[in-house]
Amino acid sequence: MIRTNPIKTGLKAGKSYIGTFAKMTDASVVELFAFCGFDYFIVDNEHSQMNKESMVNLLRTADISGIIPIVRVRENSRSQILQALDAGALGIMVPETSTAAQVKHVIDSALYAPEGCRGYTASNRAAGYGNMDAAEYAKLANKNVMTIVYCETVEAIENLDAMLAVPNLDVLWIGPMDLSQALGVTGQPKHPKVVAAMDDIIARCKIAGIAVGTISADAEVTQDLLRRGVQLIGLSSDQAMIVNAGKRFLKEIRG
Repeated sequence: MIRTNPIKTGLKAGKSYIGTFAKMTDASVVELFAFCGFDYFIVDNEHSQMNKESMVNLLRTADISGIIPIVRVRENSRSQILQALDAGALGIMVPETSTAAQVKHVIDSALYAPEGCRGYTASNRAAGYGNMDAAEYAKLANKNVMTIVYCETVEAIENLDAMLAVPNLDVLWIGPMDLSQALGVTGQPKHPKVVAAMDDIIARCKIAGIAVGTISADAEVTQDLLRRGVQLIGLSSDQAMIVNAGKRFLKEIRG
C-alpha cells in the first residue's frame, strides 16, 4: 500500500532533509540507513549496476524500516520512471533534464491524470497488488510521489526559469560535478564558477517556490549548503562511507 511521504509536504513548508545514496544491493544497507537516522535514501540506478530485482528489495526494506525511498533512474525514460514508481518508490530522480519539455516529460511519466499521464494500473506493488481502491490509489500516488529533476548543464541554467514553471515539480537537483564539467572546470565543484552558478540556481528556485537538492561529501559542506538554502541533501553513499571509515580507522592505527 502506498505510504505517506512527509518529505514532499515538509519541503513545501520550508523543512530540510538529509539522505544518502544506495549503490550496493544488500537490503541491510537500507536498514542501516534507517538506524543511522537518515530521512531518505536514493537508489542509484544511474551510477551503479543495480538491477530491477535488487531495486525492489531495497524498496521493500524501506517500507519495513520506515525510511523514505527515492529512485534515481538511468535516463529520462517513461518506462524506467513507471517501473520504479510501480515498485513503490516515493520519489523519482531523473537526469538529462535541461529543458521545460524534458521536465514535463518527467511529470507526465510520474503522475496520473489529471496532473500527468502515467501508465495506469492498480495491481502493482505500490497499490498493494490490487488491494486498494483504484481511484483512491491514483489520488494518493499523486499526493505522495515526489518529482525531482536535474540542473547540471549550461543549457539547463539558460532554461531554468521555464523548467521551474512546469506544474507539479517538487525539487530541482543540482549536480555539482557535471556542472563543473559544463562550466569548464571539470572535477572542481568548489570552483568560484560552480559556486556562483549554484547560488544563482538556488536564488531562482526560491523565487519560483521550488525546493533545491544537491549532494554533499561531509558535515561541513552540508551545513554550508543548508545555510545557502538547499533543503534536500544527498550526503555521501554507502560505498563512500565504508571507504572513508576504513581509511580513517587504518590511519589512526598505522599513523
